[in-house]
Amino acid sequence: MSYGNDEDEVYTSNFEIGSYSETGVDGDGPSSNGSGGIRKPKILLMGLRRSGKSSIQKVVFHKMSPNETLFLESTNKIVKDNICNSTFVQFEIWDFPGQYEFYDSTFDGDLCFGDCGAIIFVIDAQDDYTDALSKLCSTVRKAYKVNPDIKFEVFIHKVDGLSDDHKIETQRDIHQRANDDLLDMGYQGVHLSFYLTSIYDHSIFEAFSKVVQKLISELPTLENLLNIFISNSGIEKAFLFDILSKLYVATDSSPVDMQSYELCCDMIDVAFDISTIYGWKSEDKGPFDNESQCVIHLNNSTVLYLREVSRCLALVCILREDNFEKQGLIDYNFVCLREGIHNVFDLKMTGGLTNGCLI
Repeated sequence: MSYGNDEDEVYTSNFEIGSYSETGVDGDGPSSNGSGGIRKPKILLMGLRRSGKSSIQKVVFHKMSPNETLFLESTNKIVKDNICNSTFVQFEIWDFPGQYEFYDSTFDGDLCFGDCGAIIFVIDAQDDYTDALSKLCSTVRKAYKVNPDIKFEVFIHKVDGLSDDHKIETQRDIHQRANDDLLDMGYQGVHLSFYLTSIYDHSIFEAFSKVVQKLISELPTLENLLNIFISNSGIEKAFLFDILSKLYVATDSSPVDMQSYELCCDMIDVAFDISTIYGWKSEDKGPFDNESQCVIHLNNSTVLYLREVSRCLALVCILREDNFEKQGLIDYNFVCLREGIHNVFDLKMTGGLTNGCLI
């Protein structure tokens, strides 16, 4: 599968796509958040040219078709994207051009990395990644000196064109070489997380979900609430989704199965599209309200159950058909869960930002 020139696209004006606010940066360096008041944590998208950074951003947060990313144009300017989907999904994405040099005299490391929550470094798995690993290590070295609390995430991207064995071998090689280089430079305490991603499947959404979760300090509380909910409702798996981006901000403590996650994403698409077409139209509300719900019965005696938590958050559950006969109990437990999540909302709104994390 071919990839086109999907480098950073510069935006020339402010506009909205759903609830998304998108802002162009005309300067050559980082820009501060002009929203006034509390600063949001930043996620920096970095990597070499043509690695797929802008494609990731467009597909995940702006519902662009993967095939449309082939027509994205290159730019040599930093692009800021302000993401304000829900209480938990609020951050800035700074999309860096591949040729950006941190050792330029105009670069302000404190401004860029000082309140940064995470750095996502994108590596093209279909290309020679020797230069990418060198750039990764120099980026980590520069950022870690300014802010040791930054989360370093490595997306081994465009793996859809590789066989399963090649994917595993590529990930092992990149993991080994990157960590060896950091050890040689004396950075034993730096932890890198690696993900195999592609915009042509749900792997990019799952990987970005895990990055966002690391910026949510309330994650243990949300996970505990979901654990209590599923254990008392006969539910096998539960996800708390940001509806607009299909990122899950929390899930219960059981392992995430990729196929189950894909089913939940498809269910959100169905429910969102039908609600948009046939739902109640309101200027200040989205297609979901506190009565929104969706039930899908699969042919393997499994039920997918969706309930609205807030305007942009939804709970999606997977359970056996036999357990769904107690829907009244599930609905009562859900009301208790939603009340608990709203209490977490209230605590967040009275808090602020600490160490680049949402609180």
